[in-house]
Amino acid sequence: MAEQENKQEKKIIVNEDWKKEAQREKEILAAQEEQDKEKAQAQRPTGPLPKGDFAALVSMLTTQALFALGLLQLKGQEERKPDLELARYNIDMLEVLEEKTKGNLTTAEQKVLKNTLSELRIGYVKVTDQVQPEKSE
Repeated sequence: MAEQENKQEKKIIVNEDWKKEAQREKEILAAQEEQDKEKAQAQRPTGPLPKGDFAALVSMLTTQALFALGLLQLKGQEERKPDLELARYNIDMLEVLEEKTKGNLTTAEQKVLKNTLSELRIGYVKVTDQVQPEKSE
């Protein structure tokens, strides 16, 4: 008789409703992921990528710096605070590029890099001046 009681105690009761609910939630999440993926693909520009050249590299690092400074915003996103450390990093990368390519660039490439760095440095100083008073308050 004691053996029968032990067998009854070890019985596992599975709530079938819980399984169905978990499966339904899993399907809903999968559908949402699929919709998000489709939206992301729809927002991507179609067509060939631009030529990979020096100007494109400078442009990419410049865009990252401007975004970090908060001077460039993505459409539909709320305004972000500047990330001065990330902006400084991207500006430093452009400075390294300028130093390491000295004497190997065309006149046009040198001018683009020099002007870009000047503008980014000015933007960095302006944003830093705007952010610093906020921290003092």
